[in-house]
Amino acid sequence: MALEVNEQTFEQEVLKSEGMVIVDFWAQWCMPCRMLGPILDEVSKTGKVKVVKVNVDQNPNLAGSFGVSSIPTMILFKNGKPVSGRIGVISMQQILTWVESAAAE
Repeated sequence: MALEVNEQTFEQEVLKSEGMVIVDFWAQWCMPCRMLGPILDEVSKTGKVKVVKVNVDQNPNLAGSFGVSSIPTMILFKNGKPVSGRIGVISMQQILTWVESAAAE
């Protein structure tokens, strides 16, 4: 399962994390976000990448600080630094390929 983070826990769970972390910026009312949720839960079960979720309605400053203007937006962090992003719903395989290619850089 993806871990819910907020402005208080973001630094510890994402910025101070070793390795790869996907941050999913989402909202409860967003239907594509709700479609992406189960896909990200499956991705997190692979153990290849940590997955965290940020509710943009509850954490608008966090979303704003990363320039999130549409959701769902996923930002991939490597050793605490944002390396790339994706907007919209994509498949589990596309997510894993994205993570693997970023990990290799």
